[in-house]
Amino acid sequence: MSLKSEEDLIGMQQISQIVGSTLNRMQQYARPGMSTLDLDQYGRQLLEQHGARSAPKLTYNFPGWTCISLNEEVCHGIPSAKRILQEGDLINIDVSAELNGYWSDNGGSFVLGQDVHQRSDLVEASKRILAKAISHIRGGVLLADIGRLIETEAKRSGYRVIKNLAGHGIGRSLHEEPHDILCYYDRSIKTRFRKNSVVAIETFLSTNATYAHEKGDGWTLIAKNSVAVQHEHTIVVTDKQPIILTAANQLWD
Repeated sequence: MSLKSEEDLIGMQQISQIVGSTLNRMQQYARPGMSTLDLDQYGRQLLEQHGARSAPKLTYNFPGWTCISLNEEVCHGIPSAKRILQEGDLINIDVSAELNGYWSDNGGSFVLGQDVHQRSDLVEASKRILAKAISHIRGGVLLADIGRLIETEAKRSGYRVIKNLAGHGIGRSLHEEPHDILCYYDRSIKTRFRKNSVVAIETFLSTNATYAHEKGDGWTLIAKNSVAVQHEHTIVVTDKQPIILTAANQLWD
């Protein structure tokens, strides 16, 4: 969406604070021995306390309030009573929600407890690269140039980007134009960021894979022979530094 009024900005700030706080508190709540369904239900409670509604449920009838993905799962993991969190798991929580007609999206990967599988470097690289990508976004900047930055920084860190997942516009619905904020350089994309537009910027990094494949449950995407991470912020594009709407109280900021 493009912000057209102070009311639009306030609406986006409100829902973004809710999803940011929910993500943060879910990360803190996660414990070994807990199921991903337990964690999702906690997220549901937090969203409902604020009157917010799950965006993936509203938009796609997703079988969960949040997406919780583990280890080789890149995104869209279905919360399950059978999926039990283990020490050292690489967990991704993606929280997106709607309030009063405004939508926001926020995600973050983290290692649960002790880093017994040495995955924290991947997490930190993704966070660092997302921050750098956001810092380079201005009105008029090519989307493709941000993709090149993410891909270059990932390679420099010894990782690969997932090429069939991308960031997107957001605001009045979960997914809006532009739909092609990629994590790699595609010279055919001539779209530029527009001042006052709202977008969700994402990094998708893995240890080996460059494409995510459907797991077989109709939702979950996995990185074969890899582990993967995702980090995401909803931002407002300006002619200076972007406004990071979902930045407040983030564990991984």
